[in-house]
Amino acid sequence: MHTQSVDSPPRTPLRGPALRWAGALALCSALLLALVAVRWHPLITFDGDIAETTHRWAVAESGLTRAFRILTDWVWDPWTMRILCAVVVLWLLRRHAARWTAFWLALTTTLATLLQQALKAAVDRSRPVWTDPVDSAQYSAFPSGHAMTATVVCGVLLYLLHHYGVGRALWRTALSVAVVSVVGVGLTRVWLGVHWASDVIGGWLMGAAVVALAVALHRRRAPGRPADATD
Repeated sequence: MHTQSVDSPPRTPLRGPALRWAGALALCSALLLALVAVRWHPLITFDGDIAETTHRWAVAESGLTRAFRILTDWVWDPWTMRILCAVVVLWLLRRHAARWTAFWLALTTTLATLLQQALKAAVDRSRPVWTDPVDSAQYSAFPSGHAMTATVVCGVLLYLLHHYGVGRALWRTALSVAVVSVVGVGLTRVWLGVHWASDVIGGWLMGAAVVALAVALHRRRAPGRPADATD
């Protein structure tokens, strides 16, 4: 019986729906980035109107605002997401001996972080400024690091759950948690007045593009079966 090496899984051409999604999402991300960079007036007006409205709500609803700060600063913080990925990487190495998938997961999250920071430095967009702020944040605004990190981490972990064929109940629970986390972290960043709406949309789009490209690369190594399984 032939045993397939976990370090040398079969390769197929890099194509398929995941790669097409990656291209479409990257194109949308590039378009939004260009509009932000040139300060397109309709977009700036859209951002300003949403920011002013949500800031009034945040000041008025202090209890809800405190809850959102806990969620965004602890539960959905980028470092919380990265620690979760690190735990999964170790679990893959210890339980599945899935060296390729563990490396793929670590590389995806690392490159997503580097891309996010590079874009922030390149665009250098200012955050909203308030006379009565309810929260504060560092670095440039576009794209939202919270939104992009949550999208990448939740996206790749959902893919791995599907890839390894988890049960329906666990899949539905994970999907619900992921959707609430990705949408919730974006909304809280706008509510707390530390991001423009387009920052969050940009984070979602770029994060989804990274996930789609990562999935395409992972499937290239082992189409239709766990990449680290043995025969």
